[in-house]
Amino acid sequence: MELEHTVINFLGDSITEGAGASDEAHRYTDVFARMYGAKANNYGVGGSRIARQRVNTGEPYERDFCLRMAEMDERADAVVVFGGTNDFGHGDAPIGTFDDRDPSTFCGACHFLMSGLIARYCGKPIVIVTPLHRLCEEDPEGDGTGRKLDVRAVLADYRAILMETAGYYGLPVLDLYATSGMQPRHPVARARLMPDGLHPSDEGHAILARRIGEFLKTL
Repeated sequence: MELEHTVINFLGDSITEGAGASDEAHRYTDVFARMYGAKANNYGVGGSRIARQRVNTGEPYERDFCLRMAEMDERADAVVVFGGTNDFGHGDAPIGTFDDRDPSTFCGACHFLMSGLIARYCGKPIVIVTPLHRLCEEDPEGDGTGRKLDVRAVLADYRAILMETAGYYGLPVLDLYATSGMQPRHPVARARLMPDGLHPSDEGHAILARRIGEFLKTL
């Protein structure tokens, strides 16, 4: 895919919104746009999740990915979806099963989202990006091992569901969980790339921009 002069929709959470970057100019979508001569439509909402939650507080982050996909520019040349860490970290939606199709479970929401995106952007690249590694200590529901006590699932399970569902729909996956080079358990990587253990620094956002851009170029 040639990226110059294209329009890319980015649907995501706080990382896409720009958390961790020193300003909007350094968030990965804006860096990507400058790097590849493209236009990046940023649809990131901090704290938001892919799945619909049981309890809705009325806060902006309760507007899940499945709801917000309908608000994106339909004329875009490609879509990048980057989420899942908040579903693990502070979501109350159950994991569900692969047969689910309702957005009230994580499995169902993945199906609902990917099916809906294909309907809106059929024939255009739709890229699913897996979550980055994170420090389990930032998860108040964890037991210190990265495992959530309520649903007995780890972040890797959410990654696996995203990858399996994308495979079902034939959608390309950029597996940042495995290939970002950003592991906050490593002291140097954390200090330089993810100081708070979750959100990338300016340098980390630049890495994301390049990883996503080079992946899109292969499509």
